[in-house]
Amino acid sequence: MQVVHSSAALQEALKGKSKIAFVPTMGNLHAGHIELVNIAKQHADCVVVSIFVNPLQFDSAIDLEKYPRTLEADCEQLEKAGATIVFAPTVKEMYPDFDGKSLHQTMTITPPPIADMLCGASRPGHFAGVATVVAKLFNLVKPDIAVFGKKDFQQLMIIRALVKQFNFSIEIVAADIVREGNGLAMSSRNGRFNAQQKEQAAQLNQVLNIAIKTVKSSQSDFSTIEKQTAKQLTKQGWQVDYVSIRDALTLKPAQQNDMQLVILAAATLANIRLIDNIEFCAKPLN
Repeated sequence: MQVVHSSAALQEALKGKSKIAFVPTMGNLHAGHIELVNIAKQHADCVVVSIFVNPLQFDSAIDLEKYPRTLEADCEQLEKAGATIVFAPTVKEMYPDFDGKSLHQTMTITPPPIADMLCGASRPGHFAGVATVVAKLFNLVKPDIAVFGKKDFQQLMIIRALVKQFNFSIEIVAADIVREGNGLAMSSRNGRFNAQQKEQAAQLNQVLNIAIKTVKSSQSDFSTIEKQTAKQLTKQGWQVDYVSIRDALTLKPAQQNDMQLVILAAATLANIRLIDNIEFCAKPLN
């Protein structure tokens, strides 16, 4: 496995590679990331994994500074997983006008309106930062295939729109959420919980499953179910950002006759913000 830090070194490492699969990450890897690598290996002989903490998608300098940088440990995991190349660029490499303090990135990708909903409503500019850095990485890696996890469902939808609207010849492969034994979606943030909090964090997935059963078995409208689910989380000590039932194909608010649905939630427990979602099918009401 090669570890490269510049675009020039990346291009040299990619010479002669006929088919490339790409997994973009911000590092601090866990089993969910490794599953993305495993999926990428099924599609191409050359698997490139990027590790870059993208300043453009953070709205807090403190959060950016605190984000874990674990490159050595990440590379050990990736080598065991069979990655071909790790691209770990500097901020200056990704943002050439960076002067050590400010990015001076005056040209950015404007994401579609769905970026202003859900997580985007409380994190203005976040998805513009994601779309911009992913476009940069696509230009540098030039992959045939890119693998993204479904845990960041809204992000996945935005990346699909990016590829379509900017004519990238890249197949986007969506990977199912990898979960802990208690149902908690794997996340780099889970390591900040103590054992008791980690068990409590599984409540997020549990209440979403209960909501799905309610959708399938009752005549309650989606808005009522969303409010009931958020209320249940609040009673259990969570600070709820949103619980929302959406059309899984468009991410628009679900209508009662929609078949392919997804319930999404973001909530904070012990000062740690988690997201989760579950796709499901529901028969339209008569």
